[in-house]
Amino acid sequence: MHKFITTLFLLFGLASFAQIKGKITTTNGEAIPFVSITIENTYTGTTANEAGQFDLPFKTTGKHTIIFQSIGYKTKKIPVNIVSFPHMLDVVMEDESYEMKELTISKGEDPAYAIIRQAIAHKKENSEKTGRFEADFYSKGIFRVKNVPKRIMGMNVRVEANNAGTILDSTGSGIIYLSETVSHITFEQPNNLKEKIIASKISGDNNGFSYNTANGTFYNFYEDYVDMEDVSMISPIAKGAFGYYRYKFEGNFYDENNNQISKIKVIPRRDKEPVFEGYIYIVDDSWAIYAIDLDIKGYRIRQNILDVLTLQQNFSYNSTNGIWAKNSQTFDIKAGMFGVGFTGKMTHVYSNYVFHDKFEKGTFTKELVSFEKDSNKKDSIYWTGVRPVPLTGEEYTDYIKKDSLAEVRKVSKDSLNSKRNRFKVFDVLSGYDYNTADHKTRFSYDGVLQIPKYNTVQGWNFDTKFSFYTFDNEKKRNISLWTEMNYGFAEDRFRAHGGFSTRIWKLGTFSFAGGNTINQFNPAEPISPLLNSISTLFFKDNYMKLYDRTYAKVSQSRWIFNGLTMTGTVEYDRRRPVFNNTDYVLIKNDHNYTSNNPFDPTNNTTAPFVKHELYKVNIGGNIRFGQKYISRPDGKIPVTEVNYPGISFMYEKAFSSSVKDYEYDFIAARVSYSETFANKGTFGFNVKGGKFFNADNIAFMDYKHFNGNQTHVGTQEAYLNVFNLLPYYSRSTNDSYLEAHIEHNDKGYLMNKIPLLADLQWNLVVGYHGIATPDNKPYQEFTAGFDNVGFGKFRVLRIDYVRAYNGSGFVTDGVIFGLKFLDIL
Repeated sequence: MHKFITTLFLLFGLASFAQIKGKITTTNGEAIPFVSITIENTYTGTTANEAGQFDLPFKTTGKHTIIFQSIGYKTKKIPVNIVSFPHMLDVVMEDESYEMKELTISKGEDPAYAIIRQAIAHKKENSEKTGRFEADFYSKGIFRVKNVPKRIMGMNVRVEANNAGTILDSTGSGIIYLSETVSHITFEQPNNLKEKIIASKISGDNNGFSYNTANGTFYNFYEDYVDMEDVSMISPIAKGAFGYYRYKFEGNFYDENNNQISKIKVIPRRDKEPVFEGYIYIVDDSWAIYAIDLDIKGYRIRQNILDVLTLQQNFSYNSTNGIWAKNSQTFDIKAGMFGVGFTGKMTHVYSNYVFHDKFEKGTFTKELVSFEKDSNKKDSIYWTGVRPVPLTGEEYTDYIKKDSLAEVRKVSKDSLNSKRNRFKVFDVLSGYDYNTADHKTRFSYDGVLQIPKYNTVQGWNFDTKFSFYTFDNEKKRNISLWTEMNYGFAEDRFRAHGGFSTRIWKLGTFSFAGGNTINQFNPAEPISPLLNSISTLFFKDNYMKLYDRTYAKVSQSRWIFNGLTMTGTVEYDRRRPVFNNTDYVLIKNDHNYTSNNPFDPTNNTTAPFVKHELYKVNIGGNIRFGQKYISRPDGKIPVTEVNYPGISFMYEKAFSSSVKDYEYDFIAARVSYSETFANKGTFGFNVKGGKFFNADNIAFMDYKHFNGNQTHVGTQEAYLNVFNLLPYYSRSTNDSYLEAHIEHNDKGYLMNKIPLLADLQWNLVVGYHGIATPDNKPYQEFTAGFDNVGFGKFRVLRIDYVRAYNGSGFVTDGVIFGLKFLDIL
């Protein structure tokens, strides 16, 4: 009986919403997707869905005029007399016919160039007309996969996907993500955008917060550059656009207000540059943008998995104030790799504009996005009333299936989840994962069948790890536990350490860790266990230098205020020297292994320090000037793309040591910065300095160490914290130091302009690295190389040529092969 009553109320709610609804088709009866619909001379509007269906939220009866606008079709103006709601209105739109007689070619130049010159000349005044406003914003995103294999590297991918709430069919295809957002935005040119999320919905997650925001998708073609990922695309009406594009006039037509609209084809001059291609529509006389229909190729923004992203924008005219305002925006995404296809569709609707001459001081703060209370708990009746773009049948079915599945998992033990969580005998070897139905609690065990590692202290050694995580939405708190275990065969020693941490909103993160482990003298671990294993076994170069550590550490980290994070740590350490226990090698050569003593590579019996205990206190902080952030209900998320350097600082004191000489004081600071300069690439620097006090004879692991490299293999995305040819521990110091790293990646800015080389799609990278310490001559490296090296969509390689100098001149040179995928191993 209760189901009947619920259904009755739902039907009553659906019928009571004031709206104009219908379907838009061609003269042949085919649906026209994403048509822009507005009430004439207002900013009340919506967009049709993929099936051509529309719901226009509207509350006023009487006579009105509705305008239907879509790229490639004649704009249609339909007068209506609304007596009651819902008002049904089906619309047939005709193909647009373009005339060529209005403009003639003069002096051999296509007339498109004259139109683009006018658009560039008037873009400032057109941009200022929409330079300050408030508006309502709606976003819907749907993403699908195709041909997902049943298994990848032995793991049943489809079962994992289905247990995560993704429903794939027998071909491995289906919707993997569907979400909607309703928000209110406030904008001031050039880039102040504040957004308040009113409602958020994710298919299959009743407590989810959608990431579909206006903040990350506000593209203004009146600006010279349009930011896409970390590459700035050049607008077709940028000041220097003629150096990047050719244009072709393809005709004009008249809209419903008798404005003449010119259709201009946008053609890249050079294929590999960050440029668009497609069409831009310009209004004669005002030279405003009428519509955008442009393609973004993945290789042009250095996103190789992306095939093409089609961006469309529609603008509507209000004769009352003479403003062309963007009313809709859509993305059509096609991507794929290794035979797996990926498609996505994003639909954005801007409505109810209110334009301002100015905003009050304090309107815009460092908070970019905020959420209303319970914005993720709106019911289906609410969404039916506010959703400006109706769901398609596929979307409606996805919500029903996944939301129902989520409810079943909430109130009962889902059979699939139970099957997935069932422990099997061989999981002892291969590993085991457990997830609750709501994914708020998880446990994992890595198993013992991990890739073995090798070093001369432990010989062959194996790791495994246990971890546990749980999150409480109501208390806004998470808890994590972990333990790692390691056994070395040559050393015949088992080690284990673990930790606990909890993050409580507004109070920060509290953590404890302790146990016994084997560590590199440089805590930054300049050589990975995998690279060390390869260099040791195949080349007899045992670069990794180790010591035994038993420790206990307590710390707290807290966001003090916007832009400042502080961390405090108290630590107990017991350090013990270790020695080589094996000389095993796969490929024989003439030289011997070096010792585990960085001070004396030929001495296998003397340790670089004596066994000792000591305590440490460390206080540090991070300052990010101009730090912006997103306020989610579960905490603040910093947005790091700011135009100021970040500053880090710390003070450390070692005391109560069993060896008095090992006590010291240490201060250090760092300034780092990274910025993308339009289409000219990304520039970054990392400058560090510090000073020890009372530290003449401290233990070697407490020195300041620099991240050297003797393997000629790089593993990082950018080399802003490493030296390429510096021998490990050769410049370690217990005095003062200054360290600098500078790098610029042109993202193809220069390479794209060189014939033949442009086809490689490589990025030119240049850099500088330097160290200055009191006891050594300054060491410097100059680098030049290429990033984004590879073939097709597989581009994870980098090659650099490096020349090293000290105070006496040239030291050495070499080539570094960057294997960026090794960074995750």
